[in-house]
Amino acid sequence: MTTEIHRDAWGVPHLRADSALELARAQGRVTARDRAWQLEVERHRAQGTSASFLGVEAVAWDVFARRARLDDTARRCWAALEEADPETAAWVRSYVEGVNEGLHTTLTSEGPPTHRDFERVGLTPGRWEPWTPLGIWLATHILFAGFPAKLWREEAAHHLGPEAVGLFATDGPGTSGSNGWLVSGERTATGQAVIAGDPHRFIEDPGVYQQIHLACPEFDVIGLAVPGVPGIAHFGHTGTVAWAITNAMADYQDLYRERLRRTGAGIEALGPDGVWRRAARHTELVRVAGEVPVEVEVIETDRGPVIAGGPEGLDDGTPLALSLRHPPRVTSDLGFGALLPLLRARGVADVDRAFDAWAEPVNVVQAADTQGGSMHRVAGRVPVRAEANRTRLVPAWEPGHEWTGWHEMPRAGLTDGIAVMANQRGPAGPLGVEFAPPHRADRIRALLDERRQWSAADMPAIHTDTHLGSAGPLLDHLADLDDLSDAAAALRDRLLRWDRRMDADSRDAAAYAAVRDTVVRLLAAHPAFAALATPPAYPEVLLPWLALVPRIGFALEHLLRVTHLYGVDRPAIVRAAVEEVAARPPARWGDTHRLAPWRALTDLAYEGPALSGDHDCVLCTSAVPGLTDLAARGPAARYVWDLARREDSRWVVPFGASGDPADPHHHDQLPLWLAGELIPVCTDWGRLTKETEETDV
Repeated sequence: MTTEIHRDAWGVPHLRADSALELARAQGRVTARDRAWQLEVERHRAQGTSASFLGVEAVAWDVFARRARLDDTARRCWAALEEADPETAAWVRSYVEGVNEGLHTTLTSEGPPTHRDFERVGLTPGRWEPWTPLGIWLATHILFAGFPAKLWREEAAHHLGPEAVGLFATDGPGTSGSNGWLVSGERTATGQAVIAGDPHRFIEDPGVYQQIHLACPEFDVIGLAVPGVPGIAHFGHTGTVAWAITNAMADYQDLYRERLRRTGAGIEALGPDGVWRRAARHTELVRVAGEVPVEVEVIETDRGPVIAGGPEGLDDGTPLALSLRHPPRVTSDLGFGALLPLLRARGVADVDRAFDAWAEPVNVVQAADTQGGSMHRVAGRVPVRAEANRTRLVPAWEPGHEWTGWHEMPRAGLTDGIAVMANQRGPAGPLGVEFAPPHRADRIRALLDERRQWSAADMPAIHTDTHLGSAGPLLDHLADLDDLSDAAAALRDRLLRWDRRMDADSRDAAAYAAVRDTVVRLLAAHPAFAALATPPAYPEVLLPWLALVPRIGFALEHLLRVTHLYGVDRPAIVRAAVEEVAARPPARWGDTHRLAPWRALTDLAYEGPALSGDHDCVLCTSAVPGLTDLAARGPAARYVWDLARREDSRWVVPFGASGDPADPHHHDQLPLWLAGELIPVCTDWGRLTKETEETDV
């Protein structure tokens, strides 16, 4: 058996093997060599053991991971996969064997230099188990559907009344920013479809997506892999068919209020039939570098693991215990059965069948093939249950909140040869509660409607569009102001003439953002919202969903338009904001709107580059209005899949192919990513550099 590892000019790995199993092993091996530190961080996060080397800052996550039973769920899903789909299980196991081989080489002189972060924390790469990729997938997506938003709705309704749920949550607030669009052959210069987009997530360094090329006698696929998971799940091109996803914004996780009591035999939970039943209970130790271990009580009822509170309530004494119910814990299925069929797909029908097995997270999928086929559908698993489950916390002891089946996945077609997905209330509408505002989706369609024919080379202009569709309500309030100081009146007039583009070098964009931030802060400080300023003592991991300033910031468009706002004098607040900002020295948007990627080890000396865009631009670089202009979210990759000629496809990631700072391909794509440029996808093996060839006789 022969395995070849090639590299292109950007260090992207291109792998070729004699079988799918050997190819999976090679993918694991090369990923471990390129991303050893990242893989080990993710493995420990999935296990709830990251504080053992990252210290106290990682304790909150580890406690959540233990209480939510992420590692145990991964083990369950692996056992079910082995039984139901032994071929996929063997393929995953082969990937894990490759990871273990690759991690070993990081400790030998024959391998690349050991990542310096291993040395900083004294960490030695450990051994992966067959279920580790499943644990990483689960840990990456457990908060993806935003179930903690139900805590916010509960708090808002409690303090402000039921109408506050809609006040803060109608088509937002949210920072999801994935874009995707499909242009059919009737609208392209080549007569073949083009699929393009950019998944917007928290920007991580190393990046959450890995550019890769996988080839064996069964398939030849380019795409964006998730480091630590075999295959190419989200974005791929086989030569004859291509696919891409965005977050569907579906609601498929429930939070139950539990009534728990301690007995001499353990803990019991009250069920909907009025019977107290024994809950599973044990303790675990979270080890913390340089600190004493933290003991965690792990409880699971018939609904699911208890992730907040317990028999004694929350830490502040609030009598509350919350259990989390989500599909992988219920079904022991993470949807890994879709991964091999996706690689083997030859047409849209194959991709469609593969996504029938998809489970987590729920996505909107677009696909097109060289035969003119196209697809626009939702994929995943969403339970059928009471409407109350979807919006608020529900009582575990009352009947009527059980899961009674699974929703059929909606499908949609193309309109005038185009389909757009941008987290808006689209085909997944019946499955969700909160969606992104329609601005990005509307803007993408408007741009595509400006001409009848498009090419792959035209798509970066859409990726990087900076028009801010949500600016209208604040500008309308500004237009109504009079009796301003001369400086404030001049600022008002400037902003009313502004082209509404959030370009990094724009002073008007900076002024608008400053006025917006000030309005958000003043609204958040108003006595009407005082009760929401301090959230209850929920676990730290859940608190970002309960912070008042971001909630107001992302709901500002609606808060400025609603007829009544609890007696808040909005014109006075906007007046105060524009007067305050007018007294400041001028600045450019990029002076404060900078990239702030997540790193497992914080680098206090890091200052990110200036960024264009904003959270309601197609170029969705998400600041948090009222809190910070720094952008922790943005395009985690950009791609253009050309069905006419795969080699005319393009892609880029925020940093580079390697996670090792000593590697020349660590950050070599960053300048292009910042400029909105893409690098070519290379599919010609003759133009690649062979790194290794291994033969196992």
